[in-house]
Amino acid sequence: MAKQRSDKPEIKPFTGPAGGWGSVRSLAEILPREQVTPDALLQLGRQNKPHGFMCVSCAWPKPADHHPAEFCEEGAKATAWELTTLRTTPEFFQQHTLTELRSWKDYDLEQHGRLTHPLRYDAATDKYVACSWDEAFDAIGAALRPVDPKSVAFYSSGRTSLEASYMYGLMARMFGNQNLPDSSNMCHESTSVGLKAAIGVPVGTTRLADFEACDAIFFFGQNVGSNAPRMLHDLRSARKRGVEIITFNPLKERGLERFTDPQNPIEMVTGGETQISTQYHQVKAGGDIAAMLGIAKFVIEWDDAARAVGDPAVLDHDFIAQHTKDFHAFADVARAAAWEDIERESGLERSALEQAARVYAKAKAVLAIYGMGLTQHVKGVENVRMVVNLLLLRGNIGKPGAGPTPVRGHSNVQGQRTVGITEKTELVPVDKLRELYGFDPPTEKGLDTVETCRGVIDGSVKAVIGLGGNFLRAVPETAAMEEAWPRLDLSVQIATKLNRNHLFAGKVTYLLPCLGRIEGDVQASGPQAVSVEDSTSCIHGSRGNARPASPHLLSEPRIVAEIAKRILPPNPRIDWDHWVGDYARIRDAIEATYPAVFKDFNQRLFTPGGFWKGNKASERIWQTPSGKAEFLAPTGLSATGFADAEGRFRLMTLRSNDQFNTTIYGYHDRFRGVKGTRDVLFINRADMAAAGVSEGQIVALESDAGDGIARRRDGLIVTPYDIPRGCLGAYYPEANVLMPVEHHAEESHVPAAKSVPVRIRA
Repeated sequence: MAKQRSDKPEIKPFTGPAGGWGSVRSLAEILPREQVTPDALLQLGRQNKPHGFMCVSCAWPKPADHHPAEFCEEGAKATAWELTTLRTTPEFFQQHTLTELRSWKDYDLEQHGRLTHPLRYDAATDKYVACSWDEAFDAIGAALRPVDPKSVAFYSSGRTSLEASYMYGLMARMFGNQNLPDSSNMCHESTSVGLKAAIGVPVGTTRLADFEACDAIFFFGQNVGSNAPRMLHDLRSARKRGVEIITFNPLKERGLERFTDPQNPIEMVTGGETQISTQYHQVKAGGDIAAMLGIAKFVIEWDDAARAVGDPAVLDHDFIAQHTKDFHAFADVARAAAWEDIERESGLERSALEQAARVYAKAKAVLAIYGMGLTQHVKGVENVRMVVNLLLLRGNIGKPGAGPTPVRGHSNVQGQRTVGITEKTELVPVDKLRELYGFDPPTEKGLDTVETCRGVIDGSVKAVIGLGGNFLRAVPETAAMEEAWPRLDLSVQIATKLNRNHLFAGKVTYLLPCLGRIEGDVQASGPQAVSVEDSTSCIHGSRGNARPASPHLLSEPRIVAEIAKRILPPNPRIDWDHWVGDYARIRDAIEATYPAVFKDFNQRLFTPGGFWKGNKASERIWQTPSGKAEFLAPTGLSATGFADAEGRFRLMTLRSNDQFNTTIYGYHDRFRGVKGTRDVLFINRADMAAAGVSEGQIVALESDAGDGIARRRDGLIVTPYDIPRGCLGAYYPEANVLMPVEHHAEESHVPAAKSVPVRIRA
C-alpha cells in the first residue's frame, strides 16, 4: 500500500496557476498509485458525457456541448479512487482489529482498496468477519423491528442516486420516522432555509447559460480550484468576454486568481494564463454580512443622492416595488450602519467595498456564486439572505445572467432533497405518498444531522443506518461521538471503501459493500442506469459499465430493497423486487410522486446537458407567504455567533486540493504549497508574533466555546500564510474535534465549521 507522508513535510509557496501542468502531473501520479487498468482511462472519456456516467465528485453542471475531456483534476481522482484495483478483503480484517485500525490515517484506510464482501462485526475478536447477504439482512431486520422507529436514524451521502434516495426515504417513512439526516445538513441547509424564505425556492435560480449573459460575477466563500474545478472553464470564458469577477474570500485561492486551461494546447505550450478575479477582497471569516451590507450601503446612498438631484436611479425601483417586500426596513439598516463597524467586522477598507459596489451598480446582470464559506456559520442563513438582499436591489433575480448560484458539494446532494431525503414534512408530498402507497406518512419533524448527533450522545438514538458517507468523521464533536457510537444497538454502513466510521461498532454492526456509480449494474431486466441532479437543478442520467470490484457487491437500490423487505410489513402497492429488477420502474414511481418535476422522466433521462426541473423564482414567481421576494435586515454584522476576545481566533476548516469532503486522495495540497502532511496551522505572521509562536513550531488548538468541555487538536505545524488577522486555517475533517455539536447555524443547524472559536496552545 502506498504511503504518501514523509518524515520531513515540505511547506513552501506554490507559484503556478490552477489547472495547467500541475493538474496533468497530479493525474499522472494518482493513476499508477491506484493501480488502475487501461479501462479506467477509457472511463475518463465517458465521464460527464451523455450516455456516460456522472462524476461521483462535485455537482457542477454537465454541459450539453461538452469538452473532449469533460473531467477535472478532482473528478479524475474520484474516478481513479473508485476504479482502483486495490482490495480490502475479509483476510485483511483477520489481520487487524478495529482498535488497531483506529490508529490509521483516513488516507491509509481508504487507500487500502475497495471492500469485497459483506461483513459482520465480531465483538469477541474485535474484527470484521465475512457473512452472507441473507445473514446480514435478516440480522438487520431482527434488530430493527422491535425498536421504537423514532430512535432510528437513516443517514445518506450526497453520492447516492435519485433512485436509491427515493427508495430510502420511502422506507424510512413507512418504518415510521423522518429521521433522514444527510450531507445537505452539513453544508447547504443554510441555502435551503435562506433561499426558501427569501425567494420561495430552496435552490439557486441560474443555469450554465447564465454565464454567457452576465456582465459581473460576485464570488463568496467557495474554493473553485479544489471543489468544483470544471467551473473554471465557465469563469475563464466569462473573463475572456470582459466579465468582472469580484471575489470575497479569506484566503487567496489559486483557482480564483489565475487558471491555465489544460485543454488549450496554446496555453499549455506557452504557459498562458487567464486572470480570474478582477478584484480579490480577503474578508475576515464571518465578515461577509458586513462586506455585503457595505456594498448595499454604497448603492443605496448613491441612489438617494441621485434621486435627490434628479439623476437616473441606481436601484431598480420598479422591480423593488412590484416584486419585493421590506425593502425600506433593510435600506434603513444599511443607511444607519457605521463605516467603522463595517470595516472592523469585514476586515476590509471602505475604499475596497466602494470599488466592488461600483462594479455592482454598473452591471446589468450579476451572478452571485457562493459556497460553504457563507453557509457554515452561526449566521449562515443571514449570509444567504444578504446575498439575496444584494441581488434584489437591482433586480438581479429572474433575468438572464443573474441570480444566486450556490455551489453544492456531492454530486447528488441537491437531488436527494428533491425526491424526499429530508426531515421536514413541508418538503414532502405527504398526501401523494398516502395515495400511492396506502399508509399514513409521519408528519412529526424528523432528526437532522445535529439532532442525530445529540441523540447518539445522549442515547435517544439507538440505531443508525448509513447509506454511504463517513458520518462519524464528517460531524462535529468528534470525541464525544466516537465515545457514544459503540452504545448503539445497531450500526449499518453501506460503503465502497473502509473509513473511520466503520471502526466504531455498535452492539450489532454490519458493513455492506455496494457497487460504485461507474461500475456496471445488471439486474433482472439487464444493465441499469441511475440519475442525479446538479447544482443548477438539471437532472442527468448516468450509466456505469466498468467491471465491478467484486462479484459479491450489490447495488444501493438492491440493498435498500432487501432491508425494506425485512423491516416493513408486506404492502400490495409496493413490489421492491419489481423495482430493483428495472430501475425505470423506480423512476416511474418518482414521476408519480412528483409529476410536475419529473414529467416523462424515463424519456428525458439522457437529455444532453440534463433536463431542467424548473424554478419559479427564475420566472419571478415568488412562492413565499407574502407572494414577493423578501428583504431581511441583518441582526448584526458578524456571522460567527461569538464575540472577539484577546487570544481567541476564528478557525476555518479547509479542504486540500488532494481531497474531496472526508475522502483524502493524498498529502499534496499543491495550491497552498503543503506536501507530506495535513497537520498544519495556517496563520497570519502578525498573529504569530502576537501569540509568541514561530514558523515550524508544533502547537495545539483548544476549543474556546465556553461550555466547559475540553476539545483539543495537537501536533499542528505553525505555517505563516496570507490570511486575515484573527483567523486561522486547519484541515477538515481532522479539525472537527474542536467544533461543539451546538456550534451551528441558527435555523438550519449546519455545523459552523468556517468560524470555530479556538485558542493556540504552544
